[in-house]
Amino acid sequence: MPIMPRRPLRATLTGNRVFVRPPRRADEAAFVAAVRSSRRLHGRWVSAPATPSAYALYLSRYARTVRMPLNAALLVCRSDDGALAGAFNFSEIVRGAFESAYLGYYAFVPLAGHGYMTDGFVLALDFAFRRLGLHRVEANVQPDNVRSLGLLERVGFVREGYSRRYIKLAGRWRDHVRFAMLAEDWRVRRTPLRAAIAPAR
Repeated sequence: MPIMPRRPLRATLTGNRVFVRPPRRADEAAFVAAVRSSRRLHGRWVSAPATPSAYALYLSRYARTVRMPLNAALLVCRSDDGALAGAFNFSEIVRGAFESAYLGYYAFVPLAGHGYMTDGFVLALDFAFRRLGLHRVEANVQPDNVRSLGLLERVGFVREGYSRRYIKLAGRWRDHVRFAMLAEDWRVRRTPLRAAIAPAR
């Protein structure tokens, strides 16, 4: 059973059921416990930091210490108690003529499958396009990862192509389906998606 935070920490963006914020050193125990408890869920789809040393490396890569980072991560936390529901990781952020990033993500048990990641995804995209100022966010998913494909489709990602033997996971090169969201797409989709998860007034 993952160690659950008892008090919500300062949020980067807030919805009705979840908030998102950058990972911190104090999250180590809860994060590692959540990853270990989620091994069955993650299977061969993703390799998340499962040890304190791996989490420290993750934090050094994704902690935002500069205004224009090369990588940025957000933890999805349940609003009621700050429990970790998952993570979104923006990597290889390229500026200049591209203004793009790759996106990886994973949920944690026991909160997976309850819509928290969908809500968190909306907040993460707002962060990417409005705070990081990106023009393109690309996500690559294995073709038989039905849950992950459904998550991308729910928030409006567009399928762009198919990459053979794209990433080596669990010792094998895996095919991936390539999806993307553009800033222009987000401007159209943002209002109804944000309204659907807005905090109650």
